[in-house]
Amino acid sequence: MTTIDETAAVKPLEFAVTRNLQAVAPERRAEILTNPGFGTTFTDHMVDLCWSTGGGWHRPRVQPYGPISLDPAAAVLHYGQEIFEGIKAYRHADGSIHTFRPDQNALRLQRSARRMALPELPVEYFIQSLKELIAVDGGWVPSGEDQTLYLRPFMFAKEAFLGVRPAQKVAYYLIASPAGAYFTGGVKPVSIWLSEDYARAASKGGTGAAKTGGNYAASLLPQSEASANGCDQVVFLDPDRNVEELGGMNVLFVKKDGTIVTPSSESILPGITRDSLLQLAEDRGHTVERRPVSLAEWREGVASGDIVEVFACGTAAVVTPIGTLKGEGFEDAQPQGELALSLREELTDIQYGRREDRHGWLLRLDA
Repeated sequence: MTTIDETAAVKPLEFAVTRNLQAVAPERRAEILTNPGFGTTFTDHMVDLCWSTGGGWHRPRVQPYGPISLDPAAAVLHYGQEIFEGIKAYRHADGSIHTFRPDQNALRLQRSARRMALPELPVEYFIQSLKELIAVDGGWVPSGEDQTLYLRPFMFAKEAFLGVRPAQKVAYYLIASPAGAYFTGGVKPVSIWLSEDYARAASKGGTGAAKTGGNYAASLLPQSEASANGCDQVVFLDPDRNVEELGGMNVLFVKKDGTIVTPSSESILPGITRDSLLQLAEDRGHTVERRPVSLAEWREGVASGDIVEVFACGTAAVVTPIGTLKGEGFEDAQPQGELALSLREELTDIQYGRREDRHGWLLRLDA
C-alpha cells in the first residue's frame, strides 16, 4: 500500500503568484459557504502550469480565476486529448486543512496521461499545486458538516494543430469549488437504470481506466435514459455482460458471509474511495474480491439472499446505497444493510480528523 511521502524526488517549482484584485469579500465568501452547493461557485484563484516538448514543465503560476484563452485549432477541441482528477480538502476541528491520499490521485492522473498520450505530471508537482492554491484560497475551505473544498486538477492539449498526433504543448490547471453535503437530510438509497444499448467506454485496450472527459460524455445519453425511466443513476455492462460501473461511481456487493466483491477490469476506473473503503473493510476482517461480476450473478445473488447489500462509492458522494436496479421489463429491489454506512462513517471520520489515520492517508495542505 502506498502512503504519502513528502520527501521531494524532484526540485520544487517556483510559483509566481498574482493576487486577484477582485477577490470575493470575506463577508460574501462566508455567506456563500453557508450553502455552497456543488460545482457552481469557484474560488478566487487557479493554478496554471505549462508543458512543451522542448521546455518540459514550466511557467508555474497562481493567478486570478478566470476564462482560459484557446486557439480555435487547439487540439483538445478537435481530438479530445484531455484528462482530469477530483480530490477534496477538509477543514479539521482545529482549523487546519488536509487532503486525502493525494499521491494516489497524482498516480492515477499519470496513468490517465499515459493512456491519452499526455505528459505525466510528477507526483511532487501535483501535490505542490494543491498546496500553492490552498496558500491563497484556504479561506474557501468550509467548516460545515460534510462540507469540503472540491479540487479539480485537469490537463489538456492546447497546441494549435489540426493533425492526429500527440500535442506538443499542454496545459495543466487546478481550480477549486466549495461543496456542500452531497446528501441533505441523510444518505438515501438511489435507483439504478441498467444500460444495455450503450457502453461507457471500450473494454480491452480502451480508455475506461483513464479519467478522461470522453468517458463521461459517453455516459450522458444513457443517464438521460435513466432519468426518463425514473432512476437516479445508470450502470454499464461490458460486452460479456459483466458489471462495470455507474456513470461516475464504482459498485460493491456484500455477500452473506461478509465477503465484499467489486467488479474489476481494465475498462473500469480504479476508484481511490473504493480502494480506501476496501482497505478499511479488510482491517475489520472482511474478505475482498476484485473480479468480474456478471449481471446474472448480481440478480441471482440478490434473489437468493447470497448478496445482502449493494452500494456505490466515489469522491463526491463517498458512499451511496443502491435501493433499486431497474431495466427493460424488470425492477429488482436491492437489500439494505449496515456495512456501507458504517464504512462511510469511518472513512469520513478519518478525512475530517475525527478518527486516527492509521494508514497515513492524510496530508496537511496549509502547513
